[in-house]
Amino acid sequence: MKENIIKMKTFDFAVRIVNLYKLLIERKEYVMSKQILRSGTSVGANAREAVNAQSTADFIHKFSICQKECDETMFWLELLKKTEFINEIEFNSIYKDAEEVFKIIISIIVTSKKKLKNVEC
Repeated sequence: MKENIIKMKTFDFAVRIVNLYKLLIERKEYVMSKQILRSGTSVGANAREAVNAQSTADFIHKFSICQKECDETMFWLELLKKTEFINEIEFNSIYKDAEEVFKIIISIIVTSKKKLKNVEC
């Protein structure tokens, strides 16, 4: 069930990141826009890979990458806000989504690690 939710949420988040990228290009911001495009869309791509993981350990590993990419995306959002490339309303809207995705990813990792530990015992 969580895999379907995370696939949907990370895909929707990637769409928002692509749209933010387009907005940043219009605002003539080229460096950070590419960084956030890479990290923000990577969250969804790695979540999709995780759903098709070959093992629980592989699943956890791929979601760990998602976690790192999501955190990096949050960094770029914070920097874009601080440097006034995005305003408070734009920031709050997409950052809230990033936080939600981040929390779901952490929950998936924690739950999966517990299940893996129980299997090993």
